[in-house]
Order: sequence, then structure tokens, then C-alpha cells
Amino acid sequence: MATIGDAGWAVLRAHGIDTVFGNPGSNELPFLAAMPAGTRYVLGLHEGVVVGMADGYAQATGGPALVNLHAASGTGNAMGALANAVHAHSPLVLTAGQQVRSTVGQDVMLANTDAALLPRPLVTWSSEPADAQDVPRSLAEAVHTALLEPRGPVYLSIPYDDWAAPAGPHTDHLPARRTRSAAALAPEQLTELATALGTAAAPVLVLGPQVDAAGANADAVVLAEKLACPVWIAPSASRCPFPTRHPAFRGVLPASVRDVNRSLAGHDVVLVAGAPVFRYHQHLPDDLLPGGTRLLHLTADPAEAARAPVGEAWVAPVGPALAGLAAAVTPAARPAPPPPPPFPAPGGADGHVPPEQLFALVRAAAPAGTVHVCESTSTVDAFFAQADLTEPGSYLFPAAGGLGFGLPAAVGAQLAHGSRRRVVALVGDGSANYGITALWSAARYRIPVVFVILRNGTYGALRGFAELLGTGETPGLDLPGLDFVRIAEGYGVPAESVRDADTLAAALATAFGADGPRLIEVLTAPDAAG
Repeated sequence: MATIGDAGWAVLRAHGIDTVFGNPGSNELPFLAAMPAGTRYVLGLHEGVVVGMADGYAQATGGPALVNLHAASGTGNAMGALANAVHAHSPLVLTAGQQVRSTVGQDVMLANTDAALLPRPLVTWSSEPADAQDVPRSLAEAVHTALLEPRGPVYLSIPYDDWAAPAGPHTDHLPARRTRSAAALAPEQLTELATALGTAAAPVLVLGPQVDAAGANADAVVLAEKLACPVWIAPSASRCPFPTRHPAFRGVLPASVRDVNRSLAGHDVVLVAGAPVFRYHQHLPDDLLPGGTRLLHLTADPAEAARAPVGEAWVAPVGPALAGLAAAVTPAARPAPPPPPPFPAPGGADGHVPPEQLFALVRAAAPAGTVHVCESTSTVDAFFAQADLTEPGSYLFPAAGGLGFGLPAAVGAQLAHGSRRRVVALVGDGSANYGITALWSAARYRIPVVFVILRNGTYGALRGFAELLGTGETPGLDLPGLDFVRIAEGYGVPAESVRDADTLAAALATAFGADGPRLIEVLTAPDAAG
């Protein structure tokens, strides 16, 4: 007789789920015992790393990623990484082991009391099945909900004695079920948007991560070229939706009201596609838009549309909408933007490698199609000044700003891409400590990520905010005494430390040519070795 474990796994495998990211506890062992042959289990040493790897994997594949957490404690450990996944709209299916069903109400050891409430509001849906017979259907609901627009992580708590129970009579049809988002802009809505853009005197596009996630980058290029208009990436974007060397590209919008206002000055119509309006960070107040500017907002997320403080919103899948707009707009009579200037020549230094020079060397060494997972938050502008990103999925950044994303997400993305694309993680020394155990997983499974640690001996982003806020020197800003070479080698990852451009160039060539992970610690400030 088929068990709940058999039926549940049949649902998961029918949706292409053949990989589990986890850190198991006693409640999860029966679920793992039911795992069918051919399923890959990727162990992480901390649940934040587990979710981060799954996040990178889901963003790289575009499909669901299965995470197995340990009851309430494992769920709690995962919450920081979960914040990034929800803002990235990553379709993660998180399962958590629950105590034996009959004992949950007693709050026995490892019982997850009010389990469905625990991960909210960081999931789009959460549940604990009312009985064992409903587990397969609940798993199916979890996968469908994660994949339906707006995509996002879901959570299912399952008592561990459920897996051995006999499957009910209504499970055979579940693996074949499919759900699809069919909403689209109505013809009159498409015409309204196309007319507003086509008749604008000085339109501008602001593109967000949903464009890249939908693979609509090429449609965005067509739209920008027909409108002969500039293109910005939305503030705090977690993906790169537009080729960075295209003549229309202007960079990443700064993340304050004042600076967004100044950057959009002179434009009468702004189309924000695939991003919130706006994900500000620094508090520098001003008018939300320049006077007389009309903002059009296209998003797949109803919540983004509802909470925006300004503009007119259309809620629809962004990919088809951009394709429709690119076909519908009338080509503008304006001259096309001039070709981009050459890359700025990065300055060198004695005894360390400045970030912009580091990113230029990475650009020179990385093979075509390389995925850049960035978590050096104080050097984003320097990165984009040197970036040559052309293919969709070439850039990933923590969507909610939660540290610990970079190392595990790079491991997950490389696991998804296999030999098709290389992945480089560009991570600050402060950020790296939040997800450092991802190095063990990279070594254990020989995942050939190139890890580049930018070591400046401080929390650079916090120092920037200290200057902005006028707080002066405060405790907890410096990180002396870190040695990432010894840390990496302890986890089984070959590593070296460099402090000059020539040595870094050679180290990058070796790392990109390797068939396993490599870590390069780069001193990016003169006092970083302290």
C-alpha cells in the first residue's frame, strides 16, 4: 500500500523537484527516509545558508526549490534569509518537520506550536495539514502557490508520523495537476500605456528584478530603443534587467527620495516595470517626483501596486506586458542615445586593490555569461561602473538587504547552472561571516564557485551611514583579525590572499579554470590586514 511519503514525493517529483536543501533534525528523518532514489540532498550547516542556497538555485532555474527545515528552531534560523527570498519572489517550498501529531498540543520538545503562524508575514502562504490524508494535497497546494504570480516562498509544517500513514484514495490525480497564471493586460490597457509612452516628450524606463526573472530583458531593450529613452535600474534591485553596456543604460537609481527626484528630473513620463515604487534606503526627503512628471507602474505583485505612494498601477505578468508594449509603441523621432563611454580607468594602489580595480579584473577574467552574486553593499556603484552584464540572470543581490545571502546563493546558483555558466561571489568581509558555512557545502559537493572576499576590515556600508547620519565613530564598525584563507581551508576550499593587481589577475585565472571551489581574499583598503 502506498504511504503518504510515496504520494507526497510523487507530487514533488512531478514538478521537477529532484533536489532538497536542508539541515535535518529528528522530526525530518521520516521525510528523508521516504525520499526516492535519484533525489539529491544538499546539506547546509546552518538554515540561513540552506535557504540562501535554495534562493540562488530557484533564481537560477526559474523553478521551485525545496527546503527542509527543523521544526521551530530551524525555521527561526532561516528567517533572515527568508526575507531576501520573499522580496526576490523566489518560489521556495519550505517544509518543516513537526512533532508526532497527537503530541503537538502538549507543546512537547520540538513541537512547533502555531506552526503556520511562525513564518508569517515572510511567506505568501503557510499551513499545517489538518490530518495526514491531506499532506499530499497540501504539498501540491504549496508548489502551485509558490509558482503562481506573484511568486514567493511558502511554508508547510508536517507531523513526522504522517509520512508512514497510508495514502488516501484521492492522491493519484495530484501529480498531473498544473496551474498557470493567465492574467494579462487588456488591449485597451496596453493601448493606454503605449500611447502615454509614445506621446511623451521625454520618457524614461525604470526596470526592476521582475523583468530579469521573466527573461524579458530583450523586450526591454526593444522598448527602450523604440522610445529612444534612457533606462535606469530601480533602487535596491536584486537583479539586473538591462544590459549594462547598452547606450540607453544609466545605472542604478540611488535609493533616496531626494536622489530619485533629481535623477528623474526633465522626464515627463516614467515607466517603472517589475519593481516597487520605490525601495528607498537612505532618508533624504524631497518631493516624490519632479513637478509635472507622470509615473506608470507595471508589476506582477498586487501588494507592490497597493502600497506605492505615487503613480498609476497596472498589475499583470511583466514579461508579456513588456513584449506587448515593445510591439505597440510608435518609434520616436528623437535621436538614439550616444554609445557608452569606455570603462573608467580604475586607479591602482600600493599594498591593496581598490574595489573598482578589483571589479575590472573580474570582468577581464570571467568567461562570457558569468553570474555575479554580489554582497559587498558599499561597493555597488563601483561594481556597475565596471560591469558588462548582457545575459538575463547575470546579477543577484540580497533582495531585502539581509546579510548572509552572497556565499550560499552563489553555491545554489552554480549548482543550478552546472557547466553552462560560471558563478562568482563578490562578498564583503562583514557579509561573508553571516553565511560562511556555505564554503563547506561548496567543498563537499565540489561546486566550482569563485569566491572573492573584499576585505576592508570594517562594515563599509555602516561607515557610509555613520557619515550620512552624523553619528561619528560608534562601536561595532571594525572587523580586525579575520583570516578568510585559514577559514576557507578549514572548510576544504583552496584559498589565497592577495594585495596587488597582478597577483589577483593570476588568482582569478586559476580560480575560473578550476573544477572546484576557490576563494580569493582581496585586501581592498590599506589597513585591512589589521
